[in-house]
Amino acid sequence: QAQLVESGGGLVQAGESLRLSCAASGIIFGIRPLGWYRQAPGKQRELVATITSGGSANYADSVKGRFTISRDSAKNTVYLQMNSLQPEDTAVYYCKITDWRLRDYWGQGTQVTVSS
Repeated sequence: QAQLVESGGGLVQAGESLRLSCAASGIIFGIRPLGWYRQAPGKQRELVATITSGGSANYADSVKGRFTISRDSAKNTVYLQMNSLQPEDTAVYYCKITDWRLRDYWGQGTQVTVSS
C-alpha cells in the first residue's frame, strides 16, 4: 500500500519554470536524505538534488542556482522547483524516498521537456 506519486512535469520553453511534486503515502520518512534524480536520453541517471531531515540541500553543479528542493513533512511531500529551464534539463525526473527502515521507494517518473 506504499505509494509515491510524482506530478508537475510537462513541456515548456527555455527560460520557463516547473515545480515537481512527490507525494508519499504509507511511507514514513526517516533520517536519510530525500532526493530527485533525472535521466536524459542516452545518459546515465544522475542525482539532481538532495535534502536532509534537517532541511539542508545539495545540488548538482548543473542545476545550482536554478533549482530548489524542499520538503513538507506534514504533507509527506518533497518538491523540486525548477527555474530558468534549459533544453539540457530535458529528462525523466524521479524522486526517491528512503523510509525509516532504510528502504528505498521510487516515483514513477515524470517527463520534463524543454524546447529551445
